[in-house]
Amino acid sequence: MSTETDAKTFHGGRLIARRLKANGVSRLFTLSGGHLFSIYDGCRAEGIEIVDVRHESTAAFAAEGWAKVTREAGVCALTAGPGVTNGMSAMASAQANHSPMVVLGGRAPAGRWGMGSLQEIDHVPFVRPLTKLAATAGSAAEIPGLVEEALAVAMAPHGGPTFVDFPLDYVFMEAQEGEFEPGLAGEGEEEGRLGPVPGGVPVDRRPGDGRVVAEIADGSALERAAALLRKAERPVVMAGSDLYWGHGEEALGKLIEELRVPVCLNGLARGCVAGDGELFFSRARGQALQGADVALVVGVPMDFRLGFGASFGEETEIVVVDRAEPQRRHPREVAAELYGDLRRTLSDLRLAAGAGAGAGAGASGGAGASGGAGASGGAGASGGAGAGAGSGRGRELWIARLREIEREKREAERAELEDGRAPLHPMRVYGELGRMLDRDAIVVGDGGDFVSYAGRVMESFQPGCWLDPGPFGCLGAGPGYALAAKLARPERQVVLLLGDGAFGFSGMEWDTLARHGVSVVGVMGNNGIWALEKHPMEFLYGYSVAAELRPGTRYDQVVEALGGHGELVERPEELRGALERALAAEGPALVNVLTDPDVAYPRKSNLA
Repeated sequence: MSTETDAKTFHGGRLIARRLKANGVSRLFTLSGGHLFSIYDGCRAEGIEIVDVRHESTAAFAAEGWAKVTREAGVCALTAGPGVTNGMSAMASAQANHSPMVVLGGRAPAGRWGMGSLQEIDHVPFVRPLTKLAATAGSAAEIPGLVEEALAVAMAPHGGPTFVDFPLDYVFMEAQEGEFEPGLAGEGEEEGRLGPVPGGVPVDRRPGDGRVVAEIADGSALERAAALLRKAERPVVMAGSDLYWGHGEEALGKLIEELRVPVCLNGLARGCVAGDGELFFSRARGQALQGADVALVVGVPMDFRLGFGASFGEETEIVVVDRAEPQRRHPREVAAELYGDLRRTLSDLRLAAGAGAGAGAGASGGAGASGGAGASGGAGASGGAGAGAGSGRGRELWIARLREIEREKREAERAELEDGRAPLHPMRVYGELGRMLDRDAIVVGDGGDFVSYAGRVMESFQPGCWLDPGPFGCLGAGPGYALAAKLARPERQVVLLLGDGAFGFSGMEWDTLARHGVSVVGVMGNNGIWALEKHPMEFLYGYSVAAELRPGTRYDQVVEALGGHGELVERPEELRGALERALAAEGPALVNVLTDPDVAYPRKSNLA
């Protein structure tokens, strides 16, 4: 069949590929399926690389991983029926992480719909709760517009996944690229309402995703926030993933430097301020948030990671800054809300708060005898932001107190970082690994307790260098993330930290890494248990069930059988050499480190 005619018509798969290419998409992550052949043909013709994996969940996680590393929309193609359902955990992950991601689905032919074709099922109703847009092409002519819309909606704040599936007969039909109908609900219809498209196939936007997002934060709210920050003696910034999605790292850096504000980071914001920066704090985060009189909460929800707002002091005045309005209500009262372009908002706030800063009272409201981040951990006897005008001296005392807490806590970690036990303490693994990584290394986390230790001590120095599953917490995401990270940044080290439990979800993807020649280094903490469940259950009940794995399994030999390099580490003195060989290997590697199952991560988060 001709793929291009004199009238410049293209078959449906080529139309998809042409719109992807026009929007800068260079790779399509997929697992082969007959419903997708036309899309593959189009991608080959347009020069889009097809990266095939061993499970559709990995294809979808790779699309999200591409988005996380590049801040561009990642794209995957999943075959009809079980291919789409296999990708749903990754869609939910992307929704929780605000990751822009486009899922292209195969679909049984429209001409025989309802007759029982292979893998015939209507995907739209069950992916709708996970996506910003869910649609089915009603004709070949609609395909280009739907692809364009899916890419645009995925990228719009808040970012997230979109889904379009394509009936098998339509992707083999031809249409002119310029003659299409978007197939979206018409003007004047309610946002989120199902609207008909040609052929009677529904399209859905999630409520609110069709709204215009403000470019500039509300002026009166900005002035309220600036006044609070101007007076603050003990300010703090708590920033999360939307700082990264909003490209706000440079503007935040200027704000904290000029106004002398300590900063704590989580999620994709890690690395937006360098881990060795003067104003970055990780170990002192609890004291910083509890002791602050004013907190700028930038691009992060007050969910379980922030104690549903209780991580901040009772008297802390909270200013919320984000790209768009939140999707859930705040769990506690906030003093001001600033929604709009993050770079502009943070720059305007810096300028407004800086006007007149430094005038007023001295250290009386600072971190000295009046309270601050001292032993009580509270906001100090002086109370909230109105206790005294901000001063350079007061803020410097606050920073110095937090720096001392940070130093003390880092020093207290030394014993675990140098622990000589066998099986190894997880901290010993990271003590060695951290010294071997480049500043721009990309670290991927895929596990429970083992990765929790990494989140505590592994530093990030540049944006986009720390990828973990995020608040949805889906194990098995790591190989897809790592695959995409190394393809997007081939010149960098990419290290995947994973537990032995997580390996069971997607360990076959070392075959994918080997086939595509992708040099990812996996470092496994193998303790033979589901530690994140075993230790809390034993604390609650005095016993555990469904928490045991086979101890000492040779996952390194599994990786060798799949075409990679494997190393087994049983004692601390074996670790450095094994890591050096893995980092130098051509192709993927796994360092299988036997870790102590009796070590329990000192978890503090209230998960629900």
